[in-house]
Amino acid sequence: MDEQALIQAASRGELAAFNKLVLMYQGLAYNLAYRIVGNADSAADATQDSFMKAYRHLDQYRGGSFKAWLLRIVTNVCYDQLRSVQRRPASSLEDLSADPEYAARLVDEAEQPSDYAIRQDLGRILQVGIQQLPAEQRMVLVLSDVEGLSYEEIAQVMDTSLGTVKSRLSRARAKLRDFLLDKQELLPRAYRLDGGPDEAF
Repeated sequence: MDEQALIQAASRGELAAFNKLVLMYQGLAYNLAYRIVGNADSAADATQDSFMKAYRHLDQYRGGSFKAWLLRIVTNVCYDQLRSVQRRPASSLEDLSADPEYAARLVDEAEQPSDYAIRQDLGRILQVGIQQLPAEQRMVLVLSDVEGLSYEEIAQVMDTSLGTVKSRLSRARAKLRDFLLDKQELLPRAYRLDGGPDEAF
C-alpha cells in the first residue's frame, strides 16, 4: 500500500494504516524535534504529540507533500514547547543531554572509532550552537542543513515565503559560524582554523 492509500485508509479511521505512516516518518520527526528542542525526553514528547495531532487532524490534509504537512505539525509542537517552557539556552557541553538512541542511528559500521568520536564531539558542539539560535532560525537551519529539505519544502513546512526562509537561513548560518569561531578551542583539532595547512574548518 503506497503512502496516499495509507493516508486515505487512516482518514477512514484505520489505525493500522496510520501506524504504518508513523513507522515511515517517526525517525525523521524525532530527529527534527531533537535538533530543535535539544533534549531527548522533550523530543520524544513532541514527536508523540505531533503524531496524535496528525491523526486527529487528518481531515485537514489537503494533498501535496504529506511529509511537509507532518513536519509543519512537528515544528509547531516544538515551537509551542519552546515558548511554554522557560529554559536557559544551552551554554556548555554539560548542558546538552546526549541521546544514545539518536547517536546510535548515526553509526557507520565502516567508520573508525577515532573518527566516530571526533564526529560525536563535533555534533555535540554544533547542537549547543544550534540551541543558541532563535527558534524560527533554528527550525529553518535544521530543516535545511540537517534534514535536507529544499527551500520550497521549508516554506511549506513553516507556512512562510521563500524569501523569509532564505533570510532566516542566512542569519542562522552566520550566527552558527560566529558561535563556532568563538568556541574553536572546543572543536576537534581538524576543525579549528589553526588545525594545520591541510585541515579545514
